[in-house]
Amino acid sequence: MRQHTGDRSEVRQAVEYDLVELVRLQASLFENDVGDFFNPVSVSGLASTDEEWLDALAVVLREQLTADAVRVLVVDGDDGGLAACGIGVIEQRLPGPRLRNGRIGQVTGLVTDSQHRCRGHSHSIMGGLLDWFREREVARVDLYASSEGEPPCRELGFVGHPTTELSRLL
Repeated sequence: MRQHTGDRSEVRQAVEYDLVELVRLQASLFENDVGDFFNPVSVSGLASTDEEWLDALAVVLREQLTADAVRVLVVDGDDGGLAACGIGVIEQRLPGPRLRNGRIGQVTGLVTDSQHRCRGHSHSIMGGLLDWFREREVARVDLYASSEGEPPCRELGFVGHPTTELSRLL
């Protein structure tokens, strides 16, 4: 299933054949300085060369490719690999006054390969994910953006969340 709209990049749903490239792109999210929170040495004392998490990532990505509440979209690169990917996940929460049906979308792992940046790939993937969320009557979509990714997300209508996000590693 391929989508192409105007100047948008050609976006398609990922398939199992894309798994190696999906793992590569998702792993690249952690190559840059993301702070101590995501640093495995500071969190658990594991060596930074520990790559068991990549195997776990591949297993979860393989499951997500066919999950009803998950959509993995990709843009093919001109080099045979993937240029970009993004994942949309739907979570059912309790309904509330501002969340009538309790359906929340989460965009995760939106990443463009460094050699394919500034070509609109992430914007096209976001458009495809937002369309998918609308089709499934998602009431709100959340995402975490890097400082580099925040301006384009704001252009798409994303705003700061009014609550403080807190996390605890277990």
